[in-house]
Amino acid sequence: MPDPTPATTPPTVAPAGPEEPRRRALRELLHPRWSRGQAVAAILLAGLGFAAAVQVRSNDQDQNFTGARQSDLIALINSLSLAAERARDEIDQLTRTRDQLRGSTSSDSAALRLAREQERTWGILAGTLAVRGPGVRITVDPRGAGVGTDQILNGLQELRDAGAESIEINDRVRVVAQTAITDTSGGGGRVAAIRVDGVTLQPPYVIDVIGDPDTLSSGVDFQGGFVTEVEDVGGAVRVERAQRIEITSLHATQRLRYATPDPQDPEGSGE
Repeated sequence: MPDPTPATTPPTVAPAGPEEPRRRALRELLHPRWSRGQAVAAILLAGLGFAAAVQVRSNDQDQNFTGARQSDLIALINSLSLAAERARDEIDQLTRTRDQLRGSTSSDSAALRLAREQERTWGILAGTLAVRGPGVRITVDPRGAGVGTDQILNGLQELRDAGAESIEINDRVRVVAQTAITDTSGGGGRVAAIRVDGVTLQPPYVIDVIGDPDTLSSGVDFQGGFVTEVEDVGGAVRVERAQRIEITSLHATQRLRYATPDPQDPEGSGE
């Protein structure tokens, strides 16, 4: 007698056709499996791309030296290198002075010598001593153009940045930290002259500067510098190096009304 329970026939699995490998490849492409190495490489590449984009944007925003001549860039680099060298020399000198002051046998003589050196240095910086030395003579000819306070002040600042130790204008006015410069109008908005510390100076303006001649000359004659600014408004500048510049005008010191020494640091040590 036949078994009433029907036999269960297993489902027939159709063999994989040619479309199945394609679907599998498509799924792997849409849902890739990332290994640890691939993930690290992707992060590094993303960071590199971000840094490159930031650099490109920074270059687009800062175009101060775009189009500058190679000689101008070299002169600017040399000026910065010399300024850094002067700073290192000054640090070495101060270190030697400190070591001498710490010594018990030579502390008195070293302190006296240091005090005299500081007196001369502060006298030169304050403009109360006549000085001489190598430097440059800069002649500024406005040629009827608008050369005035803006250009002169920028030029003086560039000279200070280049290591100028003493500055004088037209053999009459000593330029110090407190020097004030204003324009004198000649009508129609034209600058007729400049007034330096209350003294009216007529053009051309002759600026005598003591310092390293090469550094000073390159410190004002570069693309976008003092010479360029004067020429842009129609003036002319001549820079002459000299092995001997004499500055004889003196700055009259003023009695201080408001600034007083710190009572907690009476010797001005700054500590």
